[in-house]
This record gives sequence, structure tokens and C-alpha cells, in this order.
Amino acid sequence: MTGNSWIVDGNYSKVGNYIWSQADTVVLLDYSLRLLIRRILQRTYKRVMTQQEVCNGNRETWKTTFSNESIILWVLRTYKRRRKEYPALLQQLEYNHLQIVHLRSPQATQDWLEVITK
Repeated sequence: MTGNSWIVDGNYSKVGNYIWSQADTVVLLDYSLRLLIRRILQRTYKRVMTQQEVCNGNRETWKTTFSNESIILWVLRTYKRRRKEYPALLQQLEYNHLQIVHLRSPQATQDWLEVITK
């Protein structure tokens, strides 16, 4: 990328409208719940066991892993809603300018990355 370019990672609903109004592309990773749970369990286990810093000095613990603050619980609680919410949101007129890249599997993501990095 050259010039005035930026990338935002995440689903930050409080700033989503501002970001999307300034963006030209949204990449929607729409993976299965089974895959998400498997990956989050692996990542959480590794972080707890190695005490890897997550962000701002925070570290995951077994206590947080099995609490109401758990990222695993958050995924289970929000998966269906967000899976419906984002496609509907992206259909709104104010986002007509966006190119939507909707990827439904890690293989589709890898294929897309190979195409755009050639």
C-alpha cells in the first residue's frame, strides 16, 4: 500500500460508522462457530499456559477463561446475532461505496490473500 492507507481489525461497534464511512473495503470473515470455538480454545489455552501478554499488560487466566468475562462465552453469546447483523448493516445505503469481501473459510481467505498480494 502506498499513500494514505490504513487497516482496522475488529468489530468495534462504537466507531464502526466512522470507520466504514471513511473506508473503501470491508473484509468480513464469516467462519463457522465450530472453527471459531476450536481456535479460541487453542489460543486461550496457550495464553493461559505461557502467560502471554494479550494487550496493555493483561494476561488471560483460568479464572477469566471460565468467568462471565470469558472470550469463549462472548463468542457463544454473540455469534448468531453478529452473523446476521453485519450483512444487514452492510446493505445500508450509507455503505454503498464499500467493496465487501465476504470470506467464509480460512481457505477462501488464503486464496483471496494470494490474489491481492500478487
